[in-house]
Amino acid sequence: MATAADLTVKPAEIDPIDVTRAELYTEDRWQEPFRQLRRHAPIQWVPESKYGAYWSVSSHKPIQHIEALPKLFSSDWRYGGITLAAESDTLLPNEIRQPMFIAMDPPEHTAQRRTVAPSFGPGEVAAMKEECRERTAEVLDALPIGKAFDWVQRVSIELTTGQLAKLFGFPWEERHKLTEWSDYGGDITMFRDADALAARNAKMQEMGMAFAALWQERMANQGAAGGKDLISVMIQSDAMNHMSEEEFIGNLILLIVGGNDTTRNSMSGYAYGLNQFPEEREKLEQDPDLIPNAVQEIIRWQTPLAHMRRVLTEDTDMFGHDMKKGDRVALWYISANRDEEVFDDPDAIRVDRENARRHLSFGYGIHRCVGARVAELQLITLFEEMAKRRLRVNVLSEPERVPACFVHGYKSMQVELSTY
Repeated sequence: MATAADLTVKPAEIDPIDVTRAELYTEDRWQEPFRQLRRHAPIQWVPESKYGAYWSVSSHKPIQHIEALPKLFSSDWRYGGITLAAESDTLLPNEIRQPMFIAMDPPEHTAQRRTVAPSFGPGEVAAMKEECRERTAEVLDALPIGKAFDWVQRVSIELTTGQLAKLFGFPWEERHKLTEWSDYGGDITMFRDADALAARNAKMQEMGMAFAALWQERMANQGAAGGKDLISVMIQSDAMNHMSEEEFIGNLILLIVGGNDTTRNSMSGYAYGLNQFPEEREKLEQDPDLIPNAVQEIIRWQTPLAHMRRVLTEDTDMFGHDMKKGDRVALWYISANRDEEVFDDPDAIRVDRENARRHLSFGYGIHRCVGARVAELQLITLFEEMAKRRLRVNVLSEPERVPACFVHGYKSMQVELSTY
């Protein structure tokens, strides 16, 4: 398989580059392969990879175009869902396919998304602000100044897990379980190892049992009536209160992984990214009014979920490429967010970038992240509370990264805080 180092450029195509390889992300060297793909083959058929054959779509325009055609490019769980982990037409050993509304097409998707969307609407998010700020302040005030610690564990995980516990009405003293379940739920590498997949299934079953107990508790106590937590909201919904066990677990995976990984890895990306661009960090320190835009820029630069996948429901021609029914299509958000035709100097962080909001980190179209406002609230609050305390994050060594092509993030990052 070709790599960026030995890439041979041909007149109209390039040798297939498999950008699913875990080492590209573990070693943070995915940028050049995607640059080559955007330049020479923004839509390319990759005949073999750890995850099987797929179409690789790496530039901004065709990804938006595909996302706008959900009937043609399906997200349905019956075809294997939203990542490259599963095949479209056959089950892997020990694979259990779990419905979730992000892995549904209309009208199922519409009804279930409509149920949970109000929990993430402007009014609900506004009501979260005070508690989110109090929690962020509490976490930051407990951090040492001038001493090494793990930013991922002490800040990113602590803040996002706490917010998830509040959203679900999950027992606060057991909130660490949400992190463990999220890590298992988002780890697509387990799908191609039967034993690992069995272990993942067991963890997801454990999660389902814990939340089923919460569901029954809310029902027994009539706490669901008018309740604002996500479990109560689902109980009150005709579209979701008769879910099968698989569908219940699937939607929990979606809400937990989506609510955890996106925000958590953007928080870590903030620490790492601004350390890489000290002039931009200083610009932000001098002008806190840039914080809302800087949040969008960090989300763009980090791209916490590297790809989503779709499956063709019929043969089609896409920008001159003959795609067949059943073909899997990887939409590389991580590459679209570095598209030179959309973003000037895309590999750099620019906290005042005028079009930072054009990023695709939250997706596009009907499947755009339902919890985007909550993620933005948590990030803005973190940035503001750091600025209020005049705290600066200094990264002490290269972080340990997630070894996969789906969740694009950090497992640990040693840092030291200073003041400015």
